[in-house]
Amino acid sequence: MNINETKIAEIVDVLMDDYNKDRTIDEIKMFDSPEENVIIDILEKLKTVIFPGYYRNTNYRTYTVRNHISILLEDIIYNLSKQIAVVLKYAPQYENESLELRNQISQRTTFAFLEKIPKIREYIETDVQAFYDGDPAAYNRDEIIFTYPGLYAIFTSRIAHELYLLNVPLIPRIMTEHAHSLTGIDIHPGTSIGKYFFIDHGTGIVIGETAVIGNNVKIYQGVTIGALSTRGGQNLHGKKRHPTICDNVTIYSGASILGGDTVVGKDVVVGGNAFITKSIPEGAKVSVKSQELMYNYDSGNPVERKEIELDESWFYMI
Repeated sequence: MNINETKIAEIVDVLMDDYNKDRTIDEIKMFDSPEENVIIDILEKLKTVIFPGYYRNTNYRTYTVRNHISILLEDIIYNLSKQIAVVLKYAPQYENESLELRNQISQRTTFAFLEKIPKIREYIETDVQAFYDGDPAAYNRDEIIFTYPGLYAIFTSRIAHELYLLNVPLIPRIMTEHAHSLTGIDIHPGTSIGKYFFIDHGTGIVIGETAVIGNNVKIYQGVTIGALSTRGGQNLHGKKRHPTICDNVTIYSGASILGGDTVVGKDVVVGGNAFITKSIPEGAKVSVKSQELMYNYDSGNPVERKEIELDESWFYMI
């Protein structure tokens, strides 16, 4: 045994001893854990089902859309049922049930989810339209579907939300965290989102579990729709902790809207960097007061200060 093998053997012995301390991180779950790569593959296959004319899985040799979708669905049904059966043990009502019973429940849940696909597609069609209507940089809808991270985050959220409503543990969160890692947009699968949802740019957006978002809502980068305080920890589980955003609201970059009792009324415009913890009545425009710009043209001239004009125009600067 060479020196590297000896060192490796010593480190493995140390790790084996460390694994025997009966901590959460010491638990070995080799054969009964969700497979992240399989769940992400399911999500990608669902993207083809949702957008059949835009994405195609070249692993399958098919000749018609019907044939292609049928093969995809067989694959999704098999893998999603298997993954749901595994994660059902995390639901208190099923944690002590047999794998056979969990398999039966998972198959019913899988088909219940697949029946929601027409509804998901209906909502995503409105999202694509909202992106096209709201972004002058979008030249066509194909560009939006293929390239916009905001749409991918919304697509994933809508898939995950339906699984969340069916009380599927863990899998919805794996899906949305995958989208989060790709886009920088963190939408909890519990978030309820209406039609025509538009996320522009997107990076740094956080939307919490119990947030409710109405129709025709537009959100820019760096926005937080979050809880007012999480110091209560698990005592707050299941309680409304995040705001309600009503129809036709626009929230500009860097704004934070916090609290389960906070309601942003219809037709409200929230300016950049606003920090909001109280409800806003319908039709209001909220902005940060007395911002100043400072100009220093050269070393021989003093700094010039100017207040930002709080008129209509600045709300629409990105």
